[in-house]
Amino acid sequence: MRAQNSAIASAPIAVDIPPAPRPAGGPAAADRTGTALAATGVVAFSLTFPSTVWGLDSFGPWSLVSLRSVLAALVAGGFLLAFRVPLPERRHWGSLLVVAGGVVIGFPLLTTLALRSSSTSHAAVVVGLLPLTTAVFAALRTGRRPSRAFWLAALAGAAVVIAFTVEQSGGALQTADLYLFGALLVCAAGYTEGGRLAAELPGWQVVGWALILCLPLAVAGSAVALAYEPVRLTAQGVAGLVWVACGSAFFGLYVWYRGMAAIGIPRASQLQLAQPLLTLVWSVALLGEDLAPAAPVAAVAVLVCIAVTQRART
Repeated sequence: MRAQNSAIASAPIAVDIPPAPRPAGGPAAADRTGTALAATGVVAFSLTFPSTVWGLDSFGPWSLVSLRSVLAALVAGGFLLAFRVPLPERRHWGSLLVVAGGVVIGFPLLTTLALRSSSTSHAAVVVGLLPLTTAVFAALRTGRRPSRAFWLAALAGAAVVIAFTVEQSGGALQTADLYLFGALLVCAAGYTEGGRLAAELPGWQVVGWALILCLPLAVAGSAVALAYEPVRLTAQGVAGLVWVACGSAFFGLYVWYRGMAAIGIPRASQLQLAQPLLTLVWSVALLGEDLAPAAPVAAVAVLVCIAVTQRART
């Protein structure tokens, strides 16, 4: 079947750019800015699966994931060098390894392998579960306990997304599910650790250093994969590779981590409830898939759940 469908530092960070001005209006404005940043990340991520489908038209799964990491690391490295960003402190490297393993390597690799045989709608089941899983990881990692209303709304939103996506896939489990659920766990861990670290380092530096950590492995993986997997370059395939590298792996993670640092991991994670439905919209526009009549109803239900989680105390 055709494939279809990341405490204050003791030393200052030497970045030769002026600090971003604080939004006028105090905490409320900062909260709105953080929500907008996290939502922008969700939009960027929603294009990942359709872009992966495009990329798989030109590259094998291992080649696509390796090249994605190499290109994203080169972009990130360029920014780090341009702004003369010093190496992170020793205490940050453990968290960066978790981000790298979960968001830069684990999630892209496992989902790309799954998307060789899984449909976009079926893969969206995992994406629908990601906000709830991230909130659970965050609660365990940070010790914060969201309110009962938050959990009820999160569970309701996850249930809506699961019901919609499972119905779209015919309700049958696929062999790709092991890949997808593995991707769910490693990505939630990476999001949680990255969100915590983004409170100490600028979000783009968290993403950048995680990508740089993976660069040697990505270069070696690209050399091996390209030697064994056929390559058939097309404009669509190259566009898919460029987006998953620059749009998803760098820009999307940058605004996502900034948003999580501003509004908190649990609240930001619930914005991802809209991601599966956005992915289906892009799938219609970019891949020519049929959109089910139930999609608008599911979209409204999910948006209601998101609104409740954003107002619930965390």
